[in-house]
Order: sequence, then structure tokens, then C-alpha cells
Amino acid sequence: MLAVGGWLGISYNEPRIDRIAAIIFGAGGGLIGDEVGILLTFEGENYWAGISYTFAILILAIASILALINKYSRTILREFREFSSSKGSFYFAVFLAAISIAFLIDTNNPVVITVTGLLTTVACITILAFLVQRIRKWLNRR
Repeated sequence: MLAVGGWLGISYNEPRIDRIAAIIFGAGGGLIGDEVGILLTFEGENYWAGISYTFAILILAIASILALINKYSRTILREFREFSSSKGSFYFAVFLAAISIAFLIDTNNPVVITVTGLLTTVACITILAFLVQRIRKWLNRR
């Protein structure tokens, strides 16, 4: 990743590619830092620890999601606007908020709290977007 990021940064003189190259280069540097930390911590005895795989998968998943969001941001926003104006989005968001809050109330696990907290936030934003669009339509009719 360091080699690819460095090559992209040197070979092209375009701001968008420079940003992507910087992200790839930084992720490669982070993975090297992770490897050095594991070698120092486990003294080479238990190098293939599960946390290494988890960290690598997490980095790849986040990079993939960010790349897709970067490429399809206009389409995502357009489709979110269309979805948020339908009654289905309102019903889905209410259901998602209710289930997420139920999980939040019933757990002490930090991962579950984080995920359900994010889902509750997304549900509340969706409900708010639906209500704002309905109020705008109502005001435009008057």
C-alpha cells in the first residue's frame, strides 16, 4: 500500500488522485505500525493474533466504503432524498429506532451500544428528513 500510494502521488498531478494516494499511503503506514506493535508486544511468539486479521479487515472495509461513497455520493444523496420523501422511509425509520432503542436499553456491551446508537441516530435523521419534507409540501400548498 505504501508503494502504490507513493507511486500514485508522484505519477499524477491531480488533486483528487493526490488525496486518494495520501489515504492509501497512510493506511499502508498504519498497517506497518500495527505489525511493528505486534512484534514488540508478542515478541514474535504469537504473531498471527486474531487482532491483526480484525484490524486488516476493518481497514479494508472502511477504505472500500469510503471509496464507494466518494464515487457514488451524488447517486446516494439523490436516492436518499427520494426514499426519505416516501411513507415507507418513515415506517422503516420508526421500526429501526424502536428496535435500536430496545437493544440500547438491554445491553452493557460497548460494541452493541455503539452500533445501536448509530442506527438510532440514522433513524432519527430519516424521520426528521421525512417530517421536514412533509412540512415543506404543506407550506407550499398554502
